[in-house]
Amino acid sequence: TMLDTILSLPLLSFFALPALSSWSTSLNLLFFYMTWSTLVLSHPPLRVEIYGTLFIRVLFYLVPSLLFLALDTLIPSLAATLKAQEDYALPGRLGRKKLMRVVGWSIFNVLMGVAIQTGLELFVTQVLQWRSVLKVTTTLPVPWGIFKDLVKGFIVRGTLQYYLHRYILHGSSSQVARLHQSWQHSIRVPFALVANYDHPLPWLLQHYVPLYMPALLFRFHILTFQLMLALVSLEEAFTYSGYAVLPSTIMLSGMARRRDRHFMSQGKGNYGAVGVLDWVCGTTTGDDVMDDVMEEMDKHNVQERAGRAVEGAGDAINNATDRWGGRNRKGRGRK
Repeated sequence: TMLDTILSLPLLSFFALPALSSWSTSLNLLFFYMTWSTLVLSHPPLRVEIYGTLFIRVLFYLVPSLLFLALDTLIPSLAATLKAQEDYALPGRLGRKKLMRVVGWSIFNVLMGVAIQTGLELFVTQVLQWRSVLKVTTTLPVPWGIFKDLVKGFIVRGTLQYYLHRYILHGSSSQVARLHQSWQHSIRVPFALVANYDHPLPWLLQHYVPLYMPALLFRFHILTFQLMLALVSLEEAFTYSGYAVLPSTIMLSGMARRRDRHFMSQGKGNYGAVGVLDWVCGTTTGDDVMDDVMEEMDKHNVQERAGRAVEGAGDAINNATDRWGGRNRKGRGRK
């Protein structure tokens, strides 16, 4: 059944493995491989792919986004103290009708993305009789392969998202640009569900195409794609949340600040997710990604620690040289 498939997803067992600290690494990997193999061999590949994608989008985007919304609306006085823009960022300012529209369309777009992925796989495998777009096999990708694919995936996603967002959704007078302005940019300060609130056409260009294109180009293993999807889902939930207090200070906080400024400036900058291309192309509004890196380095005294490490390494080398030289002098004396 669908419920059994979702509950047996290896990704869920993967997150549970750190709790099993008494197990050795080899037993953890064996457990994960057995879970994955059982899942793939007992269900059609398309079911594994689509149910996994749906499960991840619900768990890592919709659930935290709806929890954030519950906090914002049920305890607004507390939420306002956590928001970078304070009371101005509370979703309740939109009114009930507008808020329900944002919630409904955000959920619709997320589900539409899963439906498009399903339709594309069916078209490729059933109509064209080609191999599946994503690899769903019992063979697990190696960690180094996952890392390389994720790096390639995020580079392609970031590049596509930046240029589509900047030149199509904000740099043109096309109908899709007008839709983007009248839908998503009708919200002056974002909250988590605004990440996927847009007319379906600009949503596809800004979110779906940049995410799915690298998976298609490099034919990711389904586990690699689902890991990337989980990271992107968490990124969207946190960076659009409007909160000033976030789990990561060097990445998420800076990304969230730039996302706020993008909306408050009505799209006059900060087109990328991370901010690297905005920094390179000069489209950052406010602090750029390098400012965040330098601030974080100062906060954690990275330069001071690096200096101490270099000094310690130099002392170690000098001590080793002195000991080596002393032994050589003793040797020559005995001769």
